[in-house]
Amino acid sequence: MKQIVIIGNGIAGITAARHIRKLSDHQITVISAESDYFWSRTALMYIYMGHMKQKHTQPYENCFWKKNRINLVNDFVNTIDHSNKKLLLEKHEPIAYDTLIIATGAKPNKFGWPGQDLDGVSGMVSLQDLEYIEKYTSGITRGVIVGGGLIGIELAEMLSSRNIPVSMLVREEQFWDNMLPKQEATMISKHIREHHVDLRLQTELKEILADENGRVKAVITGDGKEIPCQFVGLTAGVSPNIDIVKKSGIQTKRGVLVDEFMETNIPDVYAIGDCAERRVPVPGRAPIEQVWYTGRMMGETVAKTICGNKTEYLPGHWFNSAKFFDIEYQTYGRVWNVLKENEAEFYWEHASGKLAMHFVFDKDTKQFLGLNTFGIRLRHETFDKFLKQKADIYTVLENLREANFDPEFFQRYESEIVETFNKAHPEKQVVLKGNKSLMEKIFG
Repeated sequence: MKQIVIIGNGIAGITAARHIRKLSDHQITVISAESDYFWSRTALMYIYMGHMKQKHTQPYENCFWKKNRINLVNDFVNTIDHSNKKLLLEKHEPIAYDTLIIATGAKPNKFGWPGQDLDGVSGMVSLQDLEYIEKYTSGITRGVIVGGGLIGIELAEMLSSRNIPVSMLVREEQFWDNMLPKQEATMISKHIREHHVDLRLQTELKEILADENGRVKAVITGDGKEIPCQFVGLTAGVSPNIDIVKKSGIQTKRGVLVDEFMETNIPDVYAIGDCAERRVPVPGRAPIEQVWYTGRMMGETVAKTICGNKTEYLPGHWFNSAKFFDIEYQTYGRVWNVLKENEAEFYWEHASGKLAMHFVFDKDTKQFLGLNTFGIRLRHETFDKFLKQKADIYTVLENLREANFDPEFFQRYESEIVETFNKAHPEKQVVLKGNKSLMEKIFG
C-alpha cells in the first residue's frame, strides 16, 4: 500500500484522488490551503451574482471524503523535499509520501504595473479572490477590468449584475481576437458594449493610482487617460502556480515539465492540471492547457499510471465552451484566429448579430477541421465523431439537424445556414438530412 499525496484540491487533483480510490487501496491525502472541500471553480461568478451559495458548488457531501478514505488537510505546502519524499507544511507536521501529485493550478498574471498590489486590485481564480472582490466592490461607483478573455468577461458580468459601471481595457483590436477570428471577435465586442460595458479596445494599463489610504482611486491608460475607479480586476490571463516547485529541484519552464505520462524529472512525482507543461506537446495541442475538462482527464489518466496501468495522456480533439453575457459559445476542433495556408472557411451570422457559426475545412480535401458556434448549442459527441472520422464539410452540414442540441421549442437555423453555404459554394449542393423540427416547420 502506497502513500499518495496530492497538492491541490481542484478538478485535476480531486479526479486523481477519486480514481486512485476506485482502482486501489492506497492511502490518499489531499492538501489545499484554499478550502476544506472540493468545489466547482467554474461557479465563482454565480456565487457573487447570488445564483447559488458556495455549498451548492460542492459536488460531494462532506461525508464523502471519510467514506472513501481520502484524507483532507487544509494547509499550505512550504517545501517539497523530494530527496526524502516529504512535504513541509505551514501548520501541520511534515507529511511523507511514496508518490506525489502536484496539482497547484494557476494564478492571475501580473506584469509589474505600478499599483498592482494596492488594496482593491484582484484576480479571480480562487475562493479568496471571490471574498476579496466581494469586500472591495461593495458600494463602489466603478470597476476597471484589465484584459479580455473568459475570466474578464465573467468579471464584467458579475459587476454589471450589481449595477456597477465597468470599464474594460483590451489591448487587441477586438475582444479576444488573439483567440477568436475577426468576425466573432467583432460580434462579441459589439455584444459587450450592448451590455453597457465601457469596452476600450487597443488600450493598455499604464498605472494604478492610490488614494491616501492605499486603496485604488483610478487607473491611467497607455494613452494617458485617467479612469476613476475603486476596484481593478486583473484578468490578463493566468500562469501556472509553481512557486513552491521552483525551489524544489523539480524541472520547470512556464509550468512543471512532464512527459506523456504526466511524470516530472523526479521519479514518483507527477504534475497535472493548470500547472503542468508537456515537454513534447500532443500534436495540435498547446503544451499548457488550462481548461476544466483537460484537468479532469489528466487526473483520471495519472490515476491509472499510479495504480499500475501506465497510460499516456491523450486528450483527443480540442473542445471548449464559455459564455459572453447571454451568448453561449462552443468550439470543436481548431478554429484559429487567422486561417492557416491550407484552410478555407464558411462563416454564417444571423441578422440579429447574436448567432453565428464558423466552419473551417481543408481547402483541397474539404476535410472538416473545426467549428465555432455562438448562440446555437451543438452535441459534443456528434462533432467529436466528425473529427475522428475526418468527415468532409459537406457531411457536417448535411447532418446539422442531428448535431443540434437546442431545446425543442428553440428556433432552428440549419436550413438558412445550408442555403447560405450553397450560394457561396455552388460547385456541390448540400442537402440537409433528417426531419424538420417543430420550430422549423413553424418558422420555415
